[in-house]
Amino acid sequence: MEIIGNIIKGAINLKGALTPEVNPIEAQEKVLHRLLETAKDTLFGKQYNFEAIINSENPQIAYAKAVPYFDYNQINDQWWSKLHDGLENVTWPGSPSYFALSSGTTGKTSKRIPVTDAMLDAIKQAGIDQVTALSNFDLPAEFFSKEAMMLGSSTDLIEKDDHLEGEISGITASNIPSWFKGFYKPGEDIAKIDDWDKRVASIAKRAKQWDIGALSGIPSWMELMLKAVIDYHEVTTIHDVWPNLQVYTSGGVAFGPYKKSFNALLGKPVTVIDTYLASEGFLAFQARPETDAMQLVTDGGIYFEFVPFKPEYINPDGSLKDEAPSVTLNAVELNQDYVVIISTVSGAWRYLIGDTIEFIDIESAEIKITGRTKFFLNTVGSQLSVNKLDDAIRHLEDTFNTTIPEYTLCAKRFDDGFYHSWYLGSEGLKEDNATIVKALDQFLENANKNYKVARGKALEGVKVEVIDTEVFSEWSGANKKKGGQVKMERVMGEDKFKDWEAFVYKH
Repeated sequence: MEIIGNIIKGAINLKGALTPEVNPIEAQEKVLHRLLETAKDTLFGKQYNFEAIINSENPQIAYAKAVPYFDYNQINDQWWSKLHDGLENVTWPGSPSYFALSSGTTGKTSKRIPVTDAMLDAIKQAGIDQVTALSNFDLPAEFFSKEAMMLGSSTDLIEKDDHLEGEISGITASNIPSWFKGFYKPGEDIAKIDDWDKRVASIAKRAKQWDIGALSGIPSWMELMLKAVIDYHEVTTIHDVWPNLQVYTSGGVAFGPYKKSFNALLGKPVTVIDTYLASEGFLAFQARPETDAMQLVTDGGIYFEFVPFKPEYINPDGSLKDEAPSVTLNAVELNQDYVVIISTVSGAWRYLIGDTIEFIDIESAEIKITGRTKFFLNTVGSQLSVNKLDDAIRHLEDTFNTTIPEYTLCAKRFDDGFYHSWYLGSEGLKEDNATIVKALDQFLENANKNYKVARGKALEGVKVEVIDTEVFSEWSGANKKKGGQVKMERVMGEDKFKDWEAFVYKH
């Protein structure tokens, strides 16, 4: 097997050496032209006169002026719903082969996002580019002969009319290249099990039959799977079962809050590589070990625009105001949060994906996800994004030498005013409540000037309750579905928070 590993590593290194560097700005101009040219004869392309945009002096500026922003509800109601009525050539030529089901983190009703064959090709190419980038991580040759555990949603897709439906991780796993199937675990039979608990039980039972070198999946569900394997085999760490595990590819959410609890399951360090795969496409991946930032996939099937994440540009529901200005890669700045806008080969146009990012390296188009537009805590002027909330959690972990892999909060009105009401998921946080509250409040005041100002006005402080981490996964299971792409809401509105608290009190 070491010979195979050497061959594969050599091929990856050769491909990396022969692949020319991408100029992100030039690549994006070409992607926009390709998107417009391909879709100019669709209903959408005719409505917004793509032909004129292509022939304009500056297509990027003309495109931004001609086409409005769309969130999911807007583009679905006005355009994608026509696909379900049997129409073709709506926002992209033909009709999609798949629809990705995604409730995201903000609603119970599942979204149905078109996934075309062109998007699947783009995702596969981005995956190949990511594998090629492994040559930067100095992994031993033996790693490349090991198996990879991809923990996503079920690959048993739903047949509906002329297409299939499922979560994006299930769709991509059901379309893995034939050459990779020998490395892919848990294998097709287990991957088709729809019930999360039964699928994990099957993985735990067969775990010792596999030589896993890499893991891939959302951190919260990955941790639960690893704990199940460890408990089933009555061992101390996952390396007692999979001694050759060396890489974990994270995605979907920031890995930071899970770092300590994830590492506690390991017998030795592993290389953690971040990715940004959403239902709408493969947006970015970590391309080098010197940073934990991710490089945007600028030469694939996605054209990016960015709106400065400022209160004057955002509606109360998290959508963008029509007059909010957008910039392209040639005009972004450091130290500025941006709302991500994408146009894709699946027929999404100037689409608000719901995430906010900041640029870490502009020349290389490297970014970090900083939060969600709907999870921006600004009810009383505190202006806290998810990355700042994550920083606060890491501070508590370090201060009290514990792990807090899950949390959620709400700006809630009590009898004496507004508080940020936090629920922390932790088994090791034993300090008294007043000590935790003081540490959390002081950190946020020191780390964020807007929070400090709010504390002197309408915000009375923070309230904290520590609960079992399992309550968070049970909540996700009760409201959506366990596993797959499901992510915990970090910030809730008051109505959703009432449901959450009622659920917590029952448990």
